Amino acid sequence: MKFKSLVMSAATAALGVATLATPPAAFAQAKEQFFPSLVYRSGAYAPNGVPFANGYADYLKLTNARGGINGVKVIFEECDTGYATDRGVECYERLKGKNGGATVFHTLSTGITFALTEKAPADKIPLITAGYGRSESADGMVFKWNFPLTGTYWDAADVLLQHIAKKEGGWDKLRGKKIAHVYHDSPFGKEPIALLQERAKMHGYDLSLLPVAHPGVEQKATWLQIRQNRPDYVLLWGWGVMNSTALKEAVATGFPREKMYGVWWAAAEPDVKDVGDGAKGYSGLALQHGADPGSKVAQEVLKMVHEKGQGTGPKEEVGTVLYMRGLKAAMLSVEGVRRAQERFGKGKVMTGEQARWGYENLALDQKKLDALGFAGVLRPISTSCVDHRGANWARVHTWDGAKWNFTSDWYQSDDAIIKPMIRAAADKYAAEKKITRRTPEDCQS
Repeated sequence: MKFKSLVMSAATAALGVATLATPPAAFAQAKEQFFPSLVYRSGAYAPNGVPFANGYADYLKLTNARGGINGVKVIFEECDTGYATDRGVECYERLKGKNGGATVFHTLSTGITFALTEKAPADKIPLITAGYGRSESADGMVFKWNFPLTGTYWDAADVLLQHIAKKEGGWDKLRGKKIAHVYHDSPFGKEPIALLQERAKMHGYDLSLLPVAHPGVEQKATWLQIRQNRPDYVLLWGWGVMNSTALKEAVATGFPREKMYGVWWAAAEPDVKDVGDGAKGYSGLALQHGADPGSKVAQEVLKMVHEKGQGTGPKEEVGTVLYMRGLKAAMLSVEGVRRAQERFGKGKVMTGEQARWGYENLALDQKKLDALGFAGVLRPISTSCVDHRGANWARVHTWDGAKWNFTSDWYQSDDAIIKPMIRAAADKYAAEKKITRRTPEDCQS
């Protein structure tokens, strides 16, 4: 197990949070809010995991440079899971009780999410799974400790299908079309299948399911099937090396990249940079944000973190797609605590249980997001006891051979379809685990 403690005290300022030019008086009482960080800086998925981890770390450092959370200093410690579920559980167990107790965990893996969903309630530690995890965990009446903030894989699949339908001229034009779902053979890749099948029943397209074994470097058989079946569209639900491999196979087999659409974990710089012009025309979802190097928050990180010699990775990475996603994830972590302080005590360290209330009562309107530096990057995020997603918007961006460019307006997933699916799946989970739906009284806790 490889552990990396990035910051635990002012003595390790060169690696971690420290005061970062914040007036010493701001942290005079040494109040510290602990954010454990599950990362994968090693293994097959490291090229994608590293920029996310760097963005997450840099935003926490930026938070301290801004004065902490109402004067409360942020500290964090990384643990490298290698994207393996068993190591993820081990990291969770090792970090959950450190430094006064964990505030929240971002599992960064649907498999790890599944494994920790039953542990979190007993430990009273919230789980944020922004853009991944269990889709039914959007139902906060059953999943009290899970927060798939800003969207799930059902939202992602629905938005991609909306985009394809619009491109074709309407939902009715999908009848008889062939859509292939090329997916990582794991809970991550399987998660959108229920929505894809539901839409197939509604609109009459032919759905083929093509699993790819971890880590995704061997796809010859998959693309042979695609060449034989000639689907009209390919949906790519990959991560790490699987994505660039799929694009290279598409080039080799002559499948048009303009007919390929990736989930938001298959549409970042590491996925296309080794393919270059060969990936030109390939599109994928943006989990609201895209590559936003000119955003206020990215510029703040450069000025207040990197220029102070405190950057976690290379400054050239700041503003790239996955780096921005790490910034966003850390912002959600911090703002949940800030929201909790409004109820339990401004300037106080929040427990995991108190932070959970903050994540359940997020009220990030556009004015707040803009003030945090996310103008033009994110839309409002508002959660409740019932809704643990808070938002379900996405955009499409396309690779032009050198950079990602937005090529669609905003889409919102169709809750008329998704909410009944969430309710049914959450009820099934509750029945299996003998969980009673929360009461209105519990929603106040």
